[in-house]
Amino acid sequence: MYQAAMTKKNERVAAPNQCETMEEVRAGVDALDRQLVELLAIRQGYMEAAARIKPAESDVRVPWRIEQVVENVLAEAPKYGLSKRIAEPVWRVLIEKCIEFEGEVWRDLRNS
Repeated sequence: MYQAAMTKKNERVAAPNQCETMEEVRAGVDALDRQLVELLAIRQGYMEAAARIKPAESDVRVPWRIEQVVENVLAEAPKYGLSKRIAEPVWRVLIEKCIEFEGEVWRDLRNS
């Protein structure tokens, strides 16, 4: 199910089920964290685009969309073996932080 990850330097790290030492586990986690940072930065870019596009600050928080995103994640999680007990709270916090960020960008764009 899990495949070996590739680091930015094209170094291979062991798949989780192949790790035999904590060094291998840590290397895999670090490699994935670097990839997650990159993906979250791209997600942030979409929040910036949303802030630019939305006409009113009240449009920043869209409750039905929050629930749709969480439902999408919970539907996808089992395909990859991700526990819903991890996925749901992580995405809810991610969404809230993204909403805060989008609101700040929305205000900055219109107050500068």
